[in-house]
Amino acid sequence: MYPTSPDKLLFTPGPLTTSATVKEAMLRDLGSLDRDFLATVRNIRTRLLDLGPYSHEDYECVLMQGSGTFVVESVISSAIPRNGKLLVLVNGAYGRRIAQTARVHGIELDVFEVVENRKFTSELVAEYLFSRPGITHVAVVHCETTSGILNQVEEIGHVVHRAGASYIVDAMSSFGAVPIDMEASHIDYLISSANKCIEGVPGFGFILVNRRALESAKGQARTLSLDLYDQWASMEANGHFRFTPPIQTLLAFEQALNELDEEGGVHARGERYKANHIALCRGMKDIGFEVYLAEEDQSFIITSFRYSTNPAFRFTDFYEKLWTAGFAIYPGKLSHESCFRVGSIGRIAVVEIEALLEAIRRVLRDMGVHWVREEVG
Repeated sequence: MYPTSPDKLLFTPGPLTTSATVKEAMLRDLGSLDRDFLATVRNIRTRLLDLGPYSHEDYECVLMQGSGTFVVESVISSAIPRNGKLLVLVNGAYGRRIAQTARVHGIELDVFEVVENRKFTSELVAEYLFSRPGITHVAVVHCETTSGILNQVEEIGHVVHRAGASYIVDAMSSFGAVPIDMEASHIDYLISSANKCIEGVPGFGFILVNRRALESAKGQARTLSLDLYDQWASMEANGHFRFTPPIQTLLAFEQALNELDEEGGVHARGERYKANHIALCRGMKDIGFEVYLAEEDQSFIITSFRYSTNPAFRFTDFYEKLWTAGFAIYPGKLSHESCFRVGSIGRIAVVEIEALLEAIRRVLRDMGVHWVREEVG
């Protein structure tokens, strides 16, 4: 395990706790046209495809400056032609954000929204999709971190393929820890970010894209800086970004990829995160908190917990006391439930989960909130 820094531990869906060695990789100045930096860009693009592994003949990797939302907007504003129609599958805030992006760009839009504790299945999507002609593209969030739910992207992909539509998957919080077979799932655009399961720092995202779909996006972009095809064409022609790249972020990401390889790759990282998640849920249930989602729908990326019903529990106090103790959790983002979220990803292991659980017990005692063990005893 690479050492962490003395900073607060982040139990969030990203940005997240990173290793000291990832941070140290940023302590270098390079120009955007320097030979070493261009080699880093080539290396990252190649290695992201190899993580699938995805065929270098059929798929491309495009890097894009900005947060994950910037990268999603790059795809939505570039991939869908003027006469296209997008269906967004929504069971959380990030699906709704994709739909809002389409509205801003004047894209014809259908939104299929279900409650936030219901995952999309192939049957659910097929029933909707085949009753509404004219849909050319379908977008879904793989791990919807609003709740922590994991949608069935492979099964949905078969339905989308049968309908003759292009398939866009926001794998922001899953890529790098949850294996995703783009070919078997018929995914045309797979989107993720540097500061999630690969454990880099914020500043850019990436799109793994079917080459035919990418080539068909030429001339369709509704923005200049987020033009997905032109970004790819520039990288293919001369190896660099069209506009100023986040150099230090990319250097950190290259080191993060090294550390992913040394850990054993996507499967091994996923196993560590699963162990974190299991320890977290076991401990939180023992304390008395209730997991929001059914176990079969829950990812191991982030978990939503319902607020304690104890009158002494106030989330703002709970959050601040944990923050002061050195632990950062996430407020809830659900529309109709009072929940908070705890992430299992980043440069953390079960020992850090146990430290968080002990801090939660101390904070609850300080607040006068007694958990189940004490109340039963």
